[in-house]
Amino acid sequence: MKKTLIAVDDEPSILKVLDFYFGKTYNVVSKQNGKDALEWMQQGVVPDIIIADVNMPDVGGIEFIMQIRSSGFFRDVPLIMLSGNEKSEDKIKSLKAGADDYMTKPFNPEELEARIDNIFRRIKRV
Repeated sequence: MKKTLIAVDDEPSILKVLDFYFGKTYNVVSKQNGKDALEWMQQGVVPDIIIADVNMPDVGGIEFIMQIRSSGFFRDVPLIMLSGNEKSEDKIKSLKAGADDYMTKPFNPEELEARIDNIFRRIKRV
């Protein structure tokens, strides 16, 4: 059975890249904002990994991270943030809020895959 990857980004092109690249290995669920992602997850679905944009409408990236980390169900789900912003302070803010990793856009899907594999190897979910 495939693991579930939820991709959360308001840019349809990013969601398409993630679905195309990871769709062979994962059940990829795409949501265009943090609010929709949280609602989907609150229906009882615990994804294996979350890839989310930092700058999203409705629920911003930092608020999204904090809501995920404060939840008993989703607290331990690996979470990688994507952002077009390369400022060190934004990376630090995301990591301190509870993100497991942070990558800047544009990104190489192969590098993202390596980071996901490393996370799973560390938590022995592979």
